[in-house]
Amino acid sequence: MSAYRDAGLGLLGDPMRRAIFETLARRPSSVGELAEQLPISRPAVSQHLKALKDGGLVVAHAQGTRRIYRLDPHGVAALRSWLDGVWEHALADFHKFAEQAVADETAGHDTDRGTDHPDHSSKEQP
Repeated sequence: MSAYRDAGLGLLGDPMRRAIFETLARRPSSVGELAEQLPISRPAVSQHLKALKDGGLVVAHAQGTRRIYRLDPHGVAALRSWLDGVWEHALADFHKFAEQAVADETAGHDTDRGTDHPDHSSKEQP
């Protein structure tokens, strides 16, 4: 988890960096292959890949004269673990909110049944 957290939330905040990340999720690619698919230059792709690599989300290996980039399973697992934690907290808070809303609604209905409404069953019948 620390690899992603240390890079900060902004790591995938850039739309082009996110597009590179998503492309690499489909298949490993070289800088040239990524540049052909995206509306940015090879140097720009390289800069984004460096940020993703420094953030622990991408790794590279040499294949002949090219470097092939792919997602780092450890970094992606850390990202997923972090997101799962955020999601669990969000769901727990939502559950508490929903329970409180039901409790408030139930309490409101109990108040409506109090002295505000006359009890028609105790009236004398002529």
